[in-house]
Amino acid sequence: MPDLSAEIESTRTRLREQMPVTKKWAYLDHAAVAPLSGPAQLAMGSWLEQAAEEGDTVWLDWARQVNETRAAAAELIGADTDEIALVPHTTAGINLVAEGLDWQPGDNVVTLDDEFPSNIYPWMHLQRLGVETRRVPTTHGRVDLDQLASHCDERTRVVSVSWVGYANGCRRDLDAIAGIAHRRDALFFVDAIQGLGVFPLDVTKTPIDCLAADGHKWLLSPEGAGIAYIRRECLSRLTPTSVGWNSVVHAADFSRIELDLKPTAARYEGGSHNMAGFLALGASLRMLLDAGVENIATAILELTDRAAEELTQVGAVICSPRSADTSSGILSIELPSCDPVAVRRHCLAQGVALACRAGRIRISAHAYNNEEDLTRLLNALRHACQ
Repeated sequence: MPDLSAEIESTRTRLREQMPVTKKWAYLDHAAVAPLSGPAQLAMGSWLEQAAEEGDTVWLDWARQVNETRAAAAELIGADTDEIALVPHTTAGINLVAEGLDWQPGDNVVTLDDEFPSNIYPWMHLQRLGVETRRVPTTHGRVDLDQLASHCDERTRVVSVSWVGYANGCRRDLDAIAGIAHRRDALFFVDAIQGLGVFPLDVTKTPIDCLAADGHKWLLSPEGAGIAYIRRECLSRLTPTSVGWNSVVHAADFSRIELDLKPTAARYEGGSHNMAGFLALGASLRMLLDAGVENIATAILELTDRAAEELTQVGAVICSPRSADTSSGILSIELPSCDPVAVRRHCLAQGVALACRAGRIRISAHAYNNEEDLTRLLNALRHACQ
């Protein structure tokens, strides 16, 4: 029988060795903007050196590496490489669906009332086309599946939810929600930015139609480089809204003017890529894949479970669901009689990075965070309200 604690420690140590931020910070703010991994830093540094010294003479090699990033993203979620579009951010991936469907007046979108604005505004913007956005109430991030189903009807075209709630870290049952959407013949869209790379996902088993996530949170990559997954069967349903030279089959033949769109999700990549960003994203994806997403999830949940237990001993109130099927790397807490903004300011001064969301302190630990980081957090919080 394998020693689980030894496996967790091995995963933690292996990743920690590749995170330069650990030299200075107890970094517990991955749900906001994460530090770059060492491999991402090296990839960006190499690109900068080549771009300055070689110009575009090495462009074809960059393009090859970008396609390797696409392949790594596909491997991460069990998709086919042709189902992955490289996008600048989660919002762009959401808008592929929001602006790509052939909406009709009276259609509706069903989402949750605690979504991050990126997963609300693109749907609300469809009001100009007569499309209604229905927001389902949640309870501490938990979704009442019966209530969600009651908000859907024959005019529901999309059900869109975050895999993990950004404010309190509640992880949702994607399989159950997919079933509700598909019973209405609606597309199921997932904002995966708070779960991708740290919790296992296989789109051949969990019937997500479309998904998007930027790399700058749990994927330990720079801002401006993300991925979108478009199930092959959905390609014909989403009209590209930003067509350019890179959208067509003959993208490299600039003198041939024929609107022959690529038969893959790459059709949505109209122009030039953020080469540095996507090379860095690819390097981080390979690091996470090598560590094993299942191992990463286990390490994260083990640390956050311990953190939740020890935080209560310093007077914190845990506001995040912590059951086995709802917990994540995000812990939302309250320190009675303490100003969250002042607490965060104090923690930063102590070398502990965390965030404030929804009037609470939000702690978001990755798999490389260890006992030392947890101790620094607890010590900082003990003195934060004095």
